[in-house]
Formats: sequence, structure tokens, C-alpha cells
Amino acid sequence: MMLESRLTDLVRADAGLMHVLTTVRALGLPDWRLVSGAVYQAVWNARTGRPAGYGVKDYDLAYFDGADLSYAAEDVVIKRVAAAFDAPFRSQVEVRNQARVHLWFQDRFGEPYEALGATDEALGRFVAPTFAVGVRLEADDAISVAAPFGLEDVFAMTIRPNPNRPLARGWARTVENARARWPELTVIEP
Repeated sequence: MMLESRLTDLVRADAGLMHVLTTVRALGLPDWRLVSGAVYQAVWNARTGRPAGYGVKDYDLAYFDGADLSYAAEDVVIKRVAAAFDAPFRSQVEVRNQARVHLWFQDRFGEPYEALGATDEALGRFVAPTFAVGVRLEADDAISVAAPFGLEDVFAMTIRPNPNRPLARGWARTVENARARWPELTVIEP
């Protein structure tokens, strides 16, 4: 619980994250979370004395809507989210319906992907435990955290493969990209 509290404090201190969370909350998307990069990178920036937002390439917004699995339905949400933001956030917030991932994942990444039942289930399949973190700004202004592997790796600035899935084909590239921005990282190779 202590690491979760530290994470929520860091999220609240990051104006970019709070802008995205506040804007998305107002849209009322089903089962949504801001996940991965921008979240764990807020911790890494605080730990290394870098400014908030350093190294953030995008804001990954996951939601779950199983009512219509067509890309057309997802595209409506993508456009709705984009319209809610001004530049630069309009092009930085990347939206994906987690109910659809199993339809395209194997073609894109070369590995099977079972259908999900909720957004938080997706976190357990991320490439590394440190990437498997998501936050949501709740109606009462609380920040809820989902982190199926805990937050120890995030705060320790450690990247290790997810023990519950095969090593991602892009593992070396992922590690290289992270180390280029945060050379302080510890990487535990498979």
C-alpha cells in the first residue's frame, strides 16, 4: 500500500498525467485505465531527478467494451478521445479497446492472445512487470491503481520479463529504448 500511495502522489504531481486522467474521466469510457509508459515513467523521472513528462512518447489509454468488436466502433472512441484534447495531447493519447486485442495481436506480434474479460486482465500480459501498471481517476477524485505484479520493480527501476508469458519478440528493442532514456535501469535478462 505504501508504494501505491507514493505512485498516486507522483501521478498527482505530474500535470500531463493529471490532464489526461481528468479529460478521460469526463468522457465516461467503460472500464478505462491509463496504462504502462507514462505511468511508470513518472516514477522513474522522480527517482532520477528528471522533469515530469521526460521520455514520455505517448499516453496509453485502455478501455473495455465488448458490445461491438468492430474497428469502426473503436475508431469512434479514438476520434472522440482525440477531440477532447488540444495539441500535443491530441496526438499523444493512444486508445485501444482491450476487448478487441485478441483479434489483431497475433498478426502484429506473432503470438497468440486469448480474449480478455476486462481491462485490468491485459496488464498481466504486458512484456514486463514494471510495465504492468494502470491508473484511473475515479469520480471521487481518488486514483485507483492496478498492478498485478506489484510496484516493486517500478520503484526499483527494474525491467525483467513477465514470468507468465513467452519472452516478447521485441524484448531487446524494448530494453534498448528504455535504457537510452533511463541508463540507471537494472535489466534482468531471461
